[in-house]
Amino acid sequence: MAHQDYVARKPRAKKKTTTSTRNKKAKANQNPPKTKRYLFLIAAVSAVFAVGLKLMIDNAPQAPADDVTTVSKKASASNTNTSATAQESDIPPLPDDKWTYMEGLKDKKVEVGEYEVEQKGPYQMQCGSFRTKSQADTVKAKIAFAGYASDVRRTEGKNGVWYKVVLGPFERKRLAEKAKHTLRRSQINHCQIWLWT
Repeated sequence: MAHQDYVARKPRAKKKTTTSTRNKKAKANQNPPKTKRYLFLIAAVSAVFAVGLKLMIDNAPQAPADDVTTVSKKASASNTNTSATAQESDIPPLPDDKWTYMEGLKDKKVEVGEYEVEQKGPYQMQCGSFRTKSQADTVKAKIAFAGYASDVRRTEGKNGVWYKVVLGPFERKRLAEKAKHTLRRSQINHCQIWLWT
C-alpha cells in the first residue's frame, strides 16, 4: 500500500456552480413549500368547522322552561305512588342469617405446634483446587486482600495431590453466601459452599 501524506497534500479545488443548479435554486425559492400550504388548509378547515358548530348551537330549538319543570313534577309524583305499592308487594322478607362463621371465630382456639429448627452444621467455602501449592497460595493472598482468612489443605486422591483453598467454618449458610458475594466483588469467582467435613 502506498504511503499517503495528508498534510502535504494540496486541498481540492472547489467545484464551480453551473447555471443549471442556479436555476433550480431560483425555482425552489419561487414556489412556497408544501408545508405552508398544508398548514393553511388545516387552519381553514378548522375555522369552517368551528363556525358550523357555533351556528348549530345558536339555531337549536329551545323548549320553554315552565313546561319542563311541570312535566318532571307530574312524572315524579306518579312514580312515587306506583313505586310505594310496588315495593310493598314485590320485595320478599329478609332471610334469617344462616352463617355462623363470625360466632365460630370468636370461640376458636388456634393451636401452635412446637418445632425446632434443625441446624445442619457449620459450612465451609472452597475457592479453588490446584495442582501446585504456589497457585493455591496466590488465591489465598487474593482472599486475604478481600478481608477473609483462608487455609490451603493438601489432599491426595485418585488423580494425585491437590491443594484446596478453603474458608470457614461459617455457622450459617447465609454468612457463607455473604462472604461469597464479597469475594465475587473482588474478582474471586467459582467459590462453592459445602458442609464442614
